[in-house]
Amino acid sequence: MSTKVLLTVLVSLATSVAYAGDWPRFRGPNGTGISLDKNATPVTWSPTENLKWKLVLPGAGASSPIVFRDRVYVTCYSGYAADPREPGNQKDLKRHLVCADRATGKILWSKTVDAVLPEDEYSGIGVPQHGYASHTPVADSQRVYVFFGKSGALAFDHDGKQLWQTPLGTGTDPRNWGSASSPILYKNLLIVTASSESRSLVALDVETGREVWKQTADGFESTWGTPVLAQVDDSRSDLVIGVPFEIWAFNPDTGKLRWFCEAMDTDSYCSSVVSDGDVIYGIEGRNGGSIAVRVGGEGDIKNSHVVWSGRNTSRIGTPVVYDGRIYFFANGIANCIDAKTGKDIYQERLSGGTTAAPSARSAGGPGGPPGRGGPGGGPGGPRGRGMGGGGMGGGMSGDYASPVVAEGKLYYTTRSGNMFVIQLGSEFRQLAVNRVTEDVEDFSGTPAISNGELFIRSNKHLYCVAEVKRE
Repeated sequence: MSTKVLLTVLVSLATSVAYAGDWPRFRGPNGTGISLDKNATPVTWSPTENLKWKLVLPGAGASSPIVFRDRVYVTCYSGYAADPREPGNQKDLKRHLVCADRATGKILWSKTVDAVLPEDEYSGIGVPQHGYASHTPVADSQRVYVFFGKSGALAFDHDGKQLWQTPLGTGTDPRNWGSASSPILYKNLLIVTASSESRSLVALDVETGREVWKQTADGFESTWGTPVLAQVDDSRSDLVIGVPFEIWAFNPDTGKLRWFCEAMDTDSYCSSVVSDGDVIYGIEGRNGGSIAVRVGGEGDIKNSHVVWSGRNTSRIGTPVVYDGRIYFFANGIANCIDAKTGKDIYQERLSGGTTAAPSARSAGGPGGPPGRGGPGGGPGGPRGRGMGGGGMGGGMSGDYASPVVAEGKLYYTTRSGNMFVIQLGSEFRQLAVNRVTEDVEDFSGTPAISNGELFIRSNKHLYCVAEVKRE
């Protein structure tokens, strides 16, 4: 798909009037990871070069920042699990929504939300890796929305006034990995994947927080990705999400299942699918698995709509599709494949950067079997077989951030804070590897890009990287 067509599709899926520079949800416009503006983005930076500002955050988090107009929003948590060696008491757990001025990095307002208890324990191989603020906010011209797991979904106006709070369940996934999916907007609906909390995909009215529709399925309980919207034609968009073993698509107006497709052989789905026009791509799984599926079908579309399938692997991060190529990263390897065929274009190891990483905080073993069931409860068709458990293995302590694209360059951040800049194209060309700090910080969020500026969060700070002119 051409860039011009891609822009047209993204604009048609917009839920509110937004500027080209807005990055209003996880991975930007419709979750593509692609900046739509033409401002020059930096190639090199450091703690002393092209670092516009640095903001101390009130707590940790693995969520990504978003940008709406002149403001940057990011979520954090504090009070519990700040020290992995002594997590403390859950009753002290707080969530925060921070609003910062994009020009200066000054906090305009910060709202604190008490936790609904009990929360998932800070133990095992899951929760200690990402904590209690892993859902990226989403914003429109009227409100900014957050999902805080067992504490529910909340809406604030852009001055920080809380408008509503809706509970979405207090359950826990079988592995006790915690909650991570991010909310998205469609028309007048806030769509939330309450996977751990209630094994549900839920749509709420943006003005009131009232439930409009709810789709429940066992397969959601091992899902950590965020759905995307794929435009089928002028009158139809599919709401698509990757779940264990399959890709599912729903009617975003009603929540009814439209189609499903058997996909990768993985009993948990941690990344998000991506849309490139009328094709959905997914790369996921400890055993490796990739697929391209054309949207617009009905029922089981495995034999009619699969464009290609492969054995590519990318565990946590979501791929990015640009100009007919799919870029993704796994175990320090940059991968590029052809979007039409799934054939390899290149595999190259990233080089440079600091090797020291935040200390691994995971402990314990794998969780039990998650089961496998289709929408509406209960097994059905190809979703009927149960599957054995198995933890994330080394993948859970790997890199979390997803690649993003701006001005012909790809940006990729590791948890240790190495930030790679790669030239887009059929040949691998690493332009730079940068850091915003030499301190040990955990960089699990995906950067936001707006008007030539990169907004990068760690477990301690929010950074703005831009071409800074020195006097």
